[in-house]
Amino acid sequence: MVRREANITGGIVVGHDGSRASSAVVRRAADLAQRLGVTLHVVRVWNLATAPRPESMVGGYVPPFAEFEQAVIADLKADCAAAGLADDVDLQLYALRGQTTECLIAAAAHAEMLVVGTRGAGGFKGLRFGSTATQVVRHSTVPVLVVPNTPD
Repeated sequence: MVRREANITGGIVVGHDGSRASSAVVRRAADLAQRLGVTLHVVRVWNLATAPRPESMVGGYVPPFAEFEQAVIADLKADCAAAGLADDVDLQLYALRGQTTECLIAAAAHAEMLVVGTRGAGGFKGLRFGSTATQVVRHSTVPVLVVPNTPD
């Protein structure tokens, strides 16, 4: 069964959409989690349009959602490894199928904090604050840290 929610209690939840900017956000959240001695829960929300393609997807064959979920987790693992997270960070990874804002808010409902970036993979580059960050700040029941994009 493909996950649509995560049962997270405590720690820091951070959203990662696969963009370069979100890797910097995860590094910031990991640093904070390490200093506080809490678990870092990295969440990637996906749908068929945003998920990496499973290896079994060839020709006209569309694999089951579970294979897309596995491809998302593999991609997320690689992104977290590339972000250079410290080995002593307690790290949990989640691939949730659904709407980004709703999934992040629900995943963080019992966490200590939710961390998002100002801009991710979608939207218009001219905007300073993305729609996901705006909605998360408005509707989250836990404190939200919004990490600004910085030039590479």
